[in-house]
Amino acid sequence: MKIGIPKELRAGETRVAASPDSVKRFVALGAEVLIEAGAGGPAFITDGALQAAGARIVPGTAALYDEADLVLKVQRPMTEAEGGPDELGLMRKSTILVGLLQPLYQRAQAEDYAKRGVTTFAMELVPRISRAQSMDVLSSQSNVAGYKAVVDAAASFGRMLPMMMTAAGTIPAARVVVFGAGVAGLQAIATARRLGALVSAFDVRPAVKEQVESLGATFIEVKSEETASAETKGGYAREMSADYQRRQRELIHDTLKKQDIAITTALIPGKPAPRLIGAEMVRDMRPGSVIVDLAADAGGNCELTEPGRVVVKHGVTIIGHTNYAARVPTDCSILYARNLYNFVAPMIDKASRSLKIDFSDEVIKGALLTRDGQVVNPALLQGKEL
Repeated sequence: MKIGIPKELRAGETRVAASPDSVKRFVALGAEVLIEAGAGGPAFITDGALQAAGARIVPGTAALYDEADLVLKVQRPMTEAEGGPDELGLMRKSTILVGLLQPLYQRAQAEDYAKRGVTTFAMELVPRISRAQSMDVLSSQSNVAGYKAVVDAAASFGRMLPMMMTAAGTIPAARVVVFGAGVAGLQAIATARRLGALVSAFDVRPAVKEQVESLGATFIEVKSEETASAETKGGYAREMSADYQRRQRELIHDTLKKQDIAITTALIPGKPAPRLIGAEMVRDMRPGSVIVDLAADAGGNCELTEPGRVVVKHGVTIIGHTNYAARVPTDCSILYARNLYNFVAPMIDKASRSLKIDFSDEVIKGALLTRDGQVVNPALLQGKEL
């Protein structure tokens, strides 16, 4: 069996779907690993390091796709309409594709996979169950993004984060608020606390209060009966009622007036990012404050966020980098490659050294997007909640 890892073609994508460690592990299972020349370069993972781990370096995308039985990618395939080569067209019809395919936002491309006859697995649809924790790409990448968001905020902030007592006087600690206490939010809280800031956090899910407080932050919440059902079975936040959102805006507005840094992480799968910070709230923040919008890819939690840009509005720096995980490419690639290995390894039959996929397995069913020329995932067919 041949596993192919191509170079990522989308602008700004610095990660790669392999590491020396994952290559060694796949080779130990009897697979041949093909990696396009230069694929690991943006992540500072050299062809030499991958070759030393057992990979065969292939000079070119077309040559790699022509050989690979299983393709591991970070981003979904590039299309001609997006200004690149038609990656899907280069794949053989028997190919199995695994990656972050964004099916809830790119439904038309899922139909293209089916028409091409490619079997696809979307790693963001891996069910959030105990057995699949080691495959949870969203968690591994969000964890790093939460850390990097605080580092970026600290770099843009005109003051220090910790309280500091000097002969010239005492400098008070900066105040940081984190919106959304998922994986990225919790890591942002922990990082801001390590840097000495006074941290508070807001989330619609009361179940995360204990986690927030265990990290030394103050939990902010809107008292409502709705919060009892604010979390989906998959652990995501639900969209709340208009009345709840009005009360939430009032609380957030009042909170932001007292903060120096805001980190926003709120996302609802398959929908635009909820707007938490309006323009009037930004106007009322302290001059020199910083907002880092980790939801910029989905439109942003802040009304004034410009995806892909860092801007200053009303004296507030708003950081809207997209694809935040790509800002820490080496570690994110290593973690992502391990997620992929943990997902794919159970599919490999050790005796025959070939793929033997149990399509009745809960994890496989959850991530399976297309098979036998059809889109088969319930999240797309029935609008099923994650």
